[in-house]
Amino acid sequence: MQLTGDPHADQLLGTDDLALLIGMLLDQQVPMETAFAGPAKIRDRLGVLDAAALADMDPGRVEQAFRQPPAVHRFPGSMAARTQALCRAVQEEWHGDASAIWTRGDPDGAEVLRRLASLPGFGEQKAKIFLALLGKRRGLQAPGWREASAPFGTEGAFLSVADITDQASLARVREHKRAVKAAAKSGRASAGGR
Repeated sequence: MQLTGDPHADQLLGTDDLALLIGMLLDQQVPMETAFAGPAKIRDRLGVLDAAALADMDPGRVEQAFRQPPAVHRFPGSMAARTQALCRAVQEEWHGDASAIWTRGDPDGAEVLRRLASLPGFGEQKAKIFLALLGKRRGLQAPGWREASAPFGTEGAFLSVADITDQASLARVREHKRAVKAAAKSGRASAGGR
């Protein structure tokens, strides 16, 4: 994984499924590098990155870890609570094993998508992007994962974090996101001018 520019944080994402899942949860309203560096900050500040431990931890302690400079997220209070809710779901529904979400019972892509979308803090688009990330960067073999994650599972696309392998692909994804935002802003401006 080369998502944060920090080898320590990237190494954690590449080896710890819960870290990757939390990074995806945090990937909203902050730069991608900040979001995916979050799990390493959480682990370093709290001494643990484990679903059961985080789920049961005092919420004030978790929030303080999120607020400590540099903050884990620009909305430390709400994202600390969402992270604990996600960890609670992983602990209660998947016995603390984040990878079980996409491996238990050999699910197909549509089922993995359903499981991901049911997690706290994950909507359909975030679930599709994460499914594409699992398929493209983690070797997920679930039948139909590309179709279930469309358009993010498309081979050769540069649409999301699932497509980032180096600085060049990061630049292409950023350019795509800028174009989407510009088109949306232009559409709002046109609609508002009628």
